[in-house]
Amino acid sequence: MAATLTAIIEIGSTGIRLHVAEIYSNIGAGSAWKVLDRAVRPVSLGRDVFTTGVLSRESMLECLAVLQNFRELLSGWSIEDENIHAIATSALRVARNRDVFIDRVRQETGFSFSIVEGIEENRLMYLAVRFALKQDLPLFWRANSMIVEIGGGSTEIMLLRRGQMVAAHSLKLGTIMITQRSRHIFGKGFFYERYLNENIKNTLAMLNMDMDLNRIRTLVAAGSDARLAADKAGRDLNEYCKIIERDNFIAFVDKVRNYSIEDCIREFGITYTDAEGLLLGLFILKLFLERTGAPIIAVPLVTIRDGYLIDLASGVDSSLQDEFSSQIIASAVNLGRKFHFDEAHGCHVAQLCMTIFDALLNEHGMNTRHRVLLETAAVLHDIGTYIKPSGHQKHGQYIVANSEIFGLHQDELAIIANVINSHRGDPPSQSDIDFMMLQREDRVCVLKLASILRVADALDRGHTQQIKKITVERRPETVVLHAGRAAGGHGFDLSLELMGIEEKGRLFQDVFGYKVILN
Repeated sequence: MAATLTAIIEIGSTGIRLHVAEIYSNIGAGSAWKVLDRAVRPVSLGRDVFTTGVLSRESMLECLAVLQNFRELLSGWSIEDENIHAIATSALRVARNRDVFIDRVRQETGFSFSIVEGIEENRLMYLAVRFALKQDLPLFWRANSMIVEIGGGSTEIMLLRRGQMVAAHSLKLGTIMITQRSRHIFGKGFFYERYLNENIKNTLAMLNMDMDLNRIRTLVAAGSDARLAADKAGRDLNEYCKIIERDNFIAFVDKVRNYSIEDCIREFGITYTDAEGLLLGLFILKLFLERTGAPIIAVPLVTIRDGYLIDLASGVDSSLQDEFSSQIIASAVNLGRKFHFDEAHGCHVAQLCMTIFDALLNEHGMNTRHRVLLETAAVLHDIGTYIKPSGHQKHGQYIVANSEIFGLHQDELAIIANVINSHRGDPPSQSDIDFMMLQREDRVCVLKLASILRVADALDRGHTQQIKKITVERRPETVVLHAGRAAGGHGFDLSLELMGIEEKGRLFQDVFGYKVILN
């Protein structure tokens, strides 16, 4: 059994944190990694960024000193640079001078940081939560659930229906951000309850459009504030997760609500930075809990760094990848439902796309991630008809480019949006600004995916799912699609589909060199 020493460094709003772990190969999923060492150093980046929009010189120097210390620590572990993964979350996401800072860090420490988008942070946290809960909390998988992580600069939220992703949101609602804004407006002595009630009311109304919050039965709360509450008022579910009864959590928040920062430091043994946001974080979580029907809060004793390790360790776990693909599509379907899309048509076209994609692997040379992007684009290709049927490809492009889909980062949403825009009408050209803004490899990807989507869409031109399935035959100069119907079905008229293939198959022929024929 081979083991690889790995390090995860995370720059957050309140500190810089390090995991050192071993990742094992050639063993079963679920025990493929082990944390050997942890380190954390408080650094108040969020106070700078959420007040001025930039990192101050003092904060930069403080970060560099911590990272140089971590470099020395890692040299003692003899970890190869290729196995050091450095990520940054909300504070650096919004800092205007982040690129200068990241370059300076690389020059002085050798660490190359990447910015984790909010929706990617959601994905990594879901991985960690999934690992922590295991099968020890059946209610999470059988009823409606909400996962909430309240950080210094943002709040990450996922809504799940019987374990299937309904929606994922990254909200600019963090403890440090709220503290800085409210102090600026109301002064240091202002208590946050009214401010939070007004602001979170709008957030809850938005979430209620995705799912009836009163029907949520499990609230999963990640983050250091929730872990502290679980330590004081909860019980063990397993070694990676604690449970807090609803009434016990509310009683704990009511008990500490009037604590000063000094009281928190003395009572809980935490740093000033953590104490500053503790009461605010707990109060936000209480507001979410009170809006749901959840009788318990599940608190996973894991972090985004654990999620990153799980992702590295399970990179070749096909069952986990299949689950993520299904979660992405579930999130896409629920986005479509918000815009009253033709779900039967979108899902049927997606199924046809998958058949064509899988049959022509040698011809298109794309991977499983491209397959997920194609399936998502196919499900949502007509979402723009909610705005206006005429030119709906443009409206669909706008909706998807400005939405959040679980498991997909912004670059991937841009590809999907361009595929949707290219599923009808003229093919993308150099006059299309959104298309030309993509990297060259992504532009080629859009053309390939759009050409397959056009063909599949033509096969259900009447939105009747008349062609139930197809088989694909590749001949020297043609790709023949053999249409099938449901068992016991009668003969059917393919005139619309034949016309659609003639019109929409031209891009496929231009991209792949094969003429498409419907048999």
